[in-house]
Amino acid sequence: MPDSTLSQALKEAYASAPTTQVAYHTLELYHPAFTAPIRVVRDFVDLSATLESTAPRDASQTVLFVGFAFDIVPPEVSATGVPQCQITIDNVSREIVSNLELAISSNQPITVIYRLFLSSDLSAPQNNPPMTLTVISMTADVFKVTATATFGDMVNRKFPSQMYTLDTFPGLQP
Repeated sequence: MPDSTLSQALKEAYASAPTTQVAYHTLELYHPAFTAPIRVVRDFVDLSATLESTAPRDASQTVLFVGFAFDIVPPEVSATGVPQCQITIDNVSREIVSNLELAISSNQPITVIYRLFLSSDLSAPQNNPPMTLTVISMTADVFKVTATATFGDMVNRKFPSQMYTLDTFPGLQP
């Protein structure tokens, strides 16, 4: 099934497989306890790229993604029926580890945003809207950080999500 979030330029790049185009895979990790968002690019060098206008932080700003070795396995349905993906960041820096330690003491989840940029157009992500995930578990050691992320806590969401009251639905009779 075609992915409607991909731009036409990215679809053409995938179809023609040009040798001059480079796809940059990026991650942004955010938690209110972090001193700043953690932004990494899967490359050996840093990348300056412009975020989308609807970004939750630094919208339409050119930001720096630090070159790191990471891997993200696309979401797959787990045994619980919830789509989950695995994210692994190798050779984590002390800055990343210290920010993750700050997040451990909080009950708020870490948010991960996956963006894809093309070397020919760094003015906005090519997957719009970018994929936003919530970290549900994480392990870290001196060599790597491994996280399991999902699209949100669908299991504990209220159903129905709207309360039928006389104020919002005056046609209801007590």
